[in-house]
Amino acid sequence: MSSRIWPARDYTRLTLESKSAIKHSLFSVKDPERLVLELETDELAPALTELQGKVAPEDPYIKGLRVARNRPGVIRVVLDLKADVKPQLFNLPPVADYGHRMVLDIYPAVPLDPLAALLEESSKSQEEKPAGKVERLATIVIDAGHGGEDPGALGRHGSREKDVTLSIARRLKTLVDAEPNMRALLTRDGDYFLKLNARVEKARKVKADLFVSIHADAFVRPDARGSSVFALSDRRATSQLARELARAQNESDLIGGVNLQEKDDYVKRTIIDLWQTGTIDHSLRLGGSVLKRLGTVNTLHKPHVEQASFGVLTAPNIPSILVETAFISNPEEEKRLNDEDYQDKLARAVLDGIRDYFAKHPPRPASPLALN
Repeated sequence: MSSRIWPARDYTRLTLESKSAIKHSLFSVKDPERLVLELETDELAPALTELQGKVAPEDPYIKGLRVARNRPGVIRVVLDLKADVKPQLFNLPPVADYGHRMVLDIYPAVPLDPLAALLEESSKSQEEKPAGKVERLATIVIDAGHGGEDPGALGRHGSREKDVTLSIARRLKTLVDAEPNMRALLTRDGDYFLKLNARVEKARKVKADLFVSIHADAFVRPDARGSSVFALSDRRATSQLARELARAQNESDLIGGVNLQEKDDYVKRTIIDLWQTGTIDHSLRLGGSVLKRLGTVNTLHKPHVEQASFGVLTAPNIPSILVETAFISNPEEEKRLNDEDYQDKLARAVLDGIRDYFAKHPPRPASPLALN
């Protein structure tokens, strides 16, 4: 058995992984606020006793945790809480390198509002910028692929895609926020799992002008190399690589751990609307601008924007692209992906591509964030 806790502002996840499924139950206790998780097992495994030391002081929702044998055949885990929460408890069958997982997701009782967070952050950043004429602020949502239980692709030397993507996404956000007419929102700013539709939903709620998902994937051939940009497709994938990458990215929910009772097929549900509104066409234009700039930093895997049914690219009316910065499965590119200067160059290339796109297609005038 193994145990993990992933704290984040969005939610905190507690995971127990075992060779066989563990029966369990959950109830809450008031005054003070607690969650009580009962596990039907005789074994007080080290993974359970170690949970007490895995609660981070900065965890937004868990104050402390206690584990003890409650009665024969039952181990009780008591979580002392910092706030009112809305827990979700579910099982995940074995997938990839994982065995049976019991997952407890602890969400705030009142869901966080990404628009309010963006407005607050944006207000602070605008105070630091020099005074000038009032401009239309374009909102760029930057998505760091994978996270938490989902490491993404793995390099030969141990690099994890989720770490590389977050580092590049943070650098891109810094560059975007320094632009006088742009601001950025990260879908995740820490090592935690975020399901695909949650990433899309954040972009939708802030009425983003653009959505850019950052990746550094793997391919079956270790010599595969180069940068790529992908847009959504309403038809078949444009290549075997595009098809395989879309399949791998869409399976991220299974690996990261989604409560399947809540899962919807967002790709099939929205792809026709995106095509009819011209969103896919503008995604291709954005992708072309970014791909051209990436070509000044790295070789290109293909000289054109590719397409496939990526679930993360389905934000309504928001041009969306997925950027494969390089192949982490290629040892040479893996080394470069871990170099801070190279990450900066990649982030700068993406920003330059965004600027090129806006030069031809200015942000629409109507937006809740239209003025600074």
